[in-house]
Amino acid sequence: MNREPVNLSIDIAGIRLKNPIMTASGTFGYGEEYAPYVDLDRLGAIIVKGVSLKPNIGNPPLRIVETTGGMLNAIGLENVGVDHFLKDKLPYLTGITTLIIVNIFGSNIEEYRDVAMKLDGAHGIAGIELNISCPNVREGGMAFGIDPHRSFEVVDIVRRSTRLPLIVKLSPNVTDITEIARSVECAGADALSLINTMTGMAIDVETRTPRLANITGGLSGPAIKPVALRMVWEVGRVVEIPVIGVGGIMTADDALEFIIAGASAIQVGTANFVNPRATMDILSGIEEYLWNHGISDIKSLIGTLNV
Repeated sequence: MNREPVNLSIDIAGIRLKNPIMTASGTFGYGEEYAPYVDLDRLGAIIVKGVSLKPNIGNPPLRIVETTGGMLNAIGLENVGVDHFLKDKLPYLTGITTLIIVNIFGSNIEEYRDVAMKLDGAHGIAGIELNISCPNVREGGMAFGIDPHRSFEVVDIVRRSTRLPLIVKLSPNVTDITEIARSVECAGADALSLINTMTGMAIDVETRTPRLANITGGLSGPAIKPVALRMVWEVGRVVEIPVIGVGGIMTADDALEFIIAGASAIQVGTANFVNPRATMDILSGIEEYLWNHGISDIKSLIGTLNV
């Protein structure tokens, strides 16, 4: 049966995506790793794993533990560093049509600024996603993203250091995520992605020791989806900039829930470990939903929750 094509294109922070399917940083490597399983050219955007000013070896093993409804990770932001990324990882990515967004982090504001400046103007980069869930070493390890004043400062300095569209990834480990969202919007964020992982832990009852070498880690997967969905809905009601939903999206129905709640796009994360083709399955499922419901443009579905 011939079907009329549906429009899946979305504008996020000045970035024109062919569809709303993005990969979540830290779950898709630098993109090339998934080339045997996924048609990379069909994705809306690839968000590569976070890069820092200098290479980082991360935490010692064990660094990943499966848990009920998800997984805990304490990778420790292992990465090759921004210079190595630009020299050895980015060239491959420039050969595909999908937009590339680089997730960045730092242990202090100056490192955030310096990484952003190195990426500014680099060929093949469509935008930056700012991970503000990292510890500020000058504040005793407190994450930038849990304090609205610290959040404003780091977003403000990055905004003034790059012309690239700026997406800020928010931490759920806060009392009021809308307060953080409004703060970073005022600082110049072009879009928000939420949520990052929730802090959790697991214990081996036989040895009475933590199952992660780092003791605690970031919980992701279906277990956090209801929290992520609620936060996307809350934030979408108080900011003017686009919101990107992430957290436990395993199926097309999961993705559609986020879009109906107000997300303009979604990121697929933990699902990539379970099913390397999850992004493709979710994309096909969204197309099928739009066809079945007579919806010609996905933008008309965003924020249509009836309450």
